[in-house]
Amino acid sequence: MAGRLNRMGSSGELIAELAGTAVLILFGAGVVAQVVAGGLGDHDSIAWAWGIGVMLGVYVAGRTTGAHLNPAVTLGFALFRGFPWRKVLPYVVAQTAGAFLAALIVRWNYTELLTMADPGHTIKTQIVFSTLPGNGTLPVGLWGGLRDQIIGTAILLFVIFALSDTANMAPSANMGPFVIGLLVVGIGMSFGADAGYAINPARDFGPRLASFLTGYGGAWRDQYGDLYFWVPIVGPLIGGAIGAGLYQACIARYLPQGEDRDTVKPSD
Repeated sequence: MAGRLNRMGSSGELIAELAGTAVLILFGAGVVAQVVAGGLGDHDSIAWAWGIGVMLGVYVAGRTTGAHLNPAVTLGFALFRGFPWRKVLPYVVAQTAGAFLAALIVRWNYTELLTMADPGHTIKTQIVFSTLPGNGTLPVGLWGGLRDQIIGTAILLFVIFALSDTANMAPSANMGPFVIGLLVVGIGMSFGADAGYAINPARDFGPRLASFLTGYGGAWRDQYGDLYFWVPIVGPLIGGAIGAGLYQACIARYLPQGEDRDTVKPSD
């Protein structure tokens, strides 16, 4: 019976991660489709809607899993906060699946506008689903995108570790998602030009795959023809580990001891 309950709990965690990540992408990819294909809104509306999507996704999954919604977050908590390593891969798969399914919904819903704006389904509207160096137009290359993703995700994890550390000045449980949403808005407004601030491998790869399967044949490459899909995967994983490690080394070690810092880790 205990084993059965454990399996049921794990299934609930994976469903929560899938659903929370799907909510994130519905708002995030949806707003980019509206701006790029429909001409409604601008960069600020994109940044705000992504932040709102993150906030609402965290509210959806927060009680069940702490709402990682991002393989870089899951890796960071496994490395430094005792999150079980056996759960890392299932969480990543669930997050990516949620992003993939949500992107399919956005692709379907905006079929007419995407076809009107970009009949050939090129890089012009590929950016609705996945990121490109310099957002497909600015003079940034593959390695600049990688640098950007490392830095942006390091910032994300550094601050998330602060916000989830009860030995620090963590916001109360019901305000945590709101503040994390503001964090993503801030990153989008400050570090969005070089690579579209994916800062989340699932957020980029799931929708990239969905777009490839629905007519975007060039989804894996950037505007220069280089294979780019790996950059928003590798960069965030490296950056997330760096940011989490820096928080532990520079801040957490000097805080009062004996506090429970595993506020976003589900029960083992």
